[in-house]
Amino acid sequence: MTLGPWLEVDLGPGVRAGFSTVVAGNLGLGLGDEPDAVAERRRAAERWAGGPVAWGRQVHGAAVHLATAGGDDVAACDAMVATQVGLAVLVADCVPVLVADPAAGVVGTIHAGRAGVVAGVVPAAVGALQRAGARELRAVVGPAICGACYEVPAAMRDDVDAQVPGTASTTSWGTPALDLPRAVTRQLAELGVRVEDLGLCTRTDARFFSHRGVRDGRPAGRVAGIVRLV
Repeated sequence: MTLGPWLEVDLGPGVRAGFSTVVAGNLGLGLGDEPDAVAERRRAAERWAGGPVAWGRQVHGAAVHLATAGGDDVAACDAMVATQVGLAVLVADCVPVLVADPAAGVVGTIHAGRAGVVAGVVPAAVGALQRAGARELRAVVGPAICGACYEVPAAMRDDVDAQVPGTASTTSWGTPALDLPRAVTRQLAELGVRVEDLGLCTRTDARFFSHRGVRDGRPAGRVAGIVRLV
């Protein structure tokens, strides 16, 4: 099978959604690539999406931004909601989530790293989507480092699990770890969201950029998850 630039996912009729692969190139700024090259890749991503996309500047918190226009680094936030433009979330091991309610005409993105999960970015995003009119949300949890690969110190694992029960895990080599995709999927389901976890690990799947994969000689870059009403 030929690897394409986008892994498309289904969030219902009238929604274009997917996650970029390494074929699409690095879509993140500040990683050594020329800004003009990143800008051209982002324009290609917007052509795939079918229109303008807002590219948020993520800060590992729980702030939600209502995006009304496309552009780069539209806000310092870790979740976005929109009704008229596309949204992009950038990751390289953190959990990207694409959310939509096609009938209500609203979409959202969530960037759920360790700090954001603890801060409550998932319920904050779902609440903002509901205030924007969403009633029957669907979500896809995209490529992220899995619970068998995200090694952390034991004290950190225990602290996070105390705040977000169910995040504690163990690596495939027997050391303390966190399973953020599982935690995010559970939170979404508990909030009444119909959710699918793709089960793709960025550290072990070379189709996607990975911050930890850079240690193994892979190139630096960011995966983009894009969702847009079409």
